[in-house]
Formats: sequence, structure tokens, C-alpha cells
Amino acid sequence: MTTLTPQMEIIFSVLAYSLCSGSLVLINKLTLHYLPFPSLVITFQLASCIVLIFSAKCLGYIDVDAFSWKYVKPYLLYIGFFSFGVYCNMRSLASSNVETVIVFRALAPVIVTFLDASFLGREWPSQRSWAGLGTLVLGAYMYANEDEKFQTQGYSAYMWPTLYTIVISFEMAYGKSIVKSVPLKTRSGPVIYTNVLGFVPMLLFATVGNEYGKFYDFWWAGSEQRLPPVSVALLITGSVVGTLIGYSSWWCRGVVSATSFTLIGVVNKCLTILLNVMIWDQHATPGGLFSLFVCISGGLIYQQAPMRGANNKSEPAQVDGKASADEETMELIEKDQDQGPAQKRRG
Repeated sequence: MTTLTPQMEIIFSVLAYSLCSGSLVLINKLTLHYLPFPSLVITFQLASCIVLIFSAKCLGYIDVDAFSWKYVKPYLLYIGFFSFGVYCNMRSLASSNVETVIVFRALAPVIVTFLDASFLGREWPSQRSWAGLGTLVLGAYMYANEDEKFQTQGYSAYMWPTLYTIVISFEMAYGKSIVKSVPLKTRSGPVIYTNVLGFVPMLLFATVGNEYGKFYDFWWAGSEQRLPPVSVALLITGSVVGTLIGYSSWWCRGVVSATSFTLIGVVNKCLTILLNVMIWDQHATPGGLFSLFVCISGGLIYQQAPMRGANNKSEPAQVDGKASADEETMELIEKDQDQGPAQKRRG
């Protein structure tokens, strides 16, 4: 089997994650339009992912890391961020349009930059990168001035998107820390740990939101079942894409910095915006869309900071706001030397 070079691994992981991330937001928004039960929808996606992975394992197609308490412990904090972040994301999608969620998602790199430099060994951003992050903030401010909900409801309209931004920022930074410190040997390992450990918290969120009773009333309205066939198709599609994003996100997270990974998640939402505008009318105004693209342009300007103490003799070339292959190759070599070949295979 052909082994990918570090440069090609970065490219393919970014493309895979971008395609899954860009489409899953819209799929979930459509699903919630038919099934307004955020926690239950995510619970179904997590359960489907678990079934798919263990079925593939039983059939001999993939290997999966066994559960170990010493690896479960560092994942518990991540699961807290992951579960609450997913819940906030779904509540945001249920109460806001897709562009609002993406704008707040675009602000996450500002927070992750500070976490990257403070805890993950990165240098502070360059002047160019600060300009990119400043552009993100400017675009978000412009969007708020264009958003009708913000004008009528004030900051309360942004409660769930704000919580989502804060939680996902810590999730991104801590997720990168787990990639470095937990030596799982397969790409299925982080995915199955995340989904199995995140299953119970999502059930609890459904209990807090009384979604079981609401779903029963929704399913049995009088003598008729009201579950639209299209909602079943969306649930299945979301489950498949959710499983794929589990693999692609941990893969991509393993080969780029936490801030770059967060920015990739912002820039790839161009696909989401385009599809959202094309298929229905629940989207932002033209001014809001322009503000959103200002945010995305900030992501393109951003330049990944090098690891602290690295000997950077020349300015790394940039493609779409992501670090050069040379810098990432140096990181991968350093990681291989410190942690052995098993780390390199981890997603």
C-alpha cells in the first residue's frame, strides 16, 4: 500500500475534513427543520457511528483500539467540551440561521490562538496573523449590525452561538493536546472513544430538554404518525457524514496546529454558505453574507505560528491560510522521534 508523504497527508486530511465539515452543518440544519430535537438527533448520530465502527471491526475491515482506563481519563474532559459544544451547536442551528452559527464559529480561532501559545508550545502570531484575526472580529461585528434578530433581541439572540464559540475553542485546543499525549494506534481509536463516551451526556441533555416526551407527542399526533420520510433520509445521511467527520477531524487535527485546524473549520464553510443560499430562504441578508465573507477572508490571511524554539530561517509559503508543508513536515518528524511510529498512524 502506498504511504502518503507528510505533505500529501496534510492536503488529503484537510480536504476530507473540509468536505465533511462543510456539509454536516447544513445537513443538521435541515434535519432540525423536520425533527426539532437537537440532543436526540446527535444521540442517533453517535449511536450509528458506534454501530458502523464495531460492525466494520467484526467483519475484519478495520482495527479499533481497546478501551483502557488510562486513556479514558484524559478523554473525559474532552468529552465534556465535545458534548456541550455539539449541544450548543444544535441549539444554535435550531434558533439561528446557518450564517450566524458560522460567524460565531469564525471567532473561535481568536481564542484558540491564545490557548495555542499559552499551553501548546506555539509562538505568538505574526503581524499578518493578528491582522487576519482582527479581520475575523471586524466581520463578526459587521454581521451583528446586519442581523435582524440581534437588532430586535439584543445579546440574548446570541446566547447559544456565544456558548458554542467558547466551548469549541477549548475543545479544539484540548483535542490537539490529546493527539500529542494519548498514544492510540488506530484512527478509529479517537473516534470510538469520543462517540462511546459522548453517548451518555447527550442522553442527559435530551432528558434536561424533555425531548423524549416532545418526540413522543411529535411521533404520535392523534392517530397519525408524523415522522416525514425526508427526516429519516436526513438522519441516515447525517449519521454517515458524522462518522466520516469523526475520522477526518482527528486525522486533520493530528497534522496541523490547533489554531490552523480551527481556521480550516471556518474557511470550509464557504461550501455551506453556497448550498444554504441555493436551497432555501432561511439565510442572512446580502449585507450579512458580505460580513461573513469578511470573516472568512480573515482566515485566509492568518499564518500558522511556528512551534516555540523552532529554527525558522525563512518565511513559510502559505496556501489558503494554512502553514507550509515544510513546517508541518518538521513537526511530524519531531513527533515521530519523540513518540515512535505508533503515534504517526494515529488520527
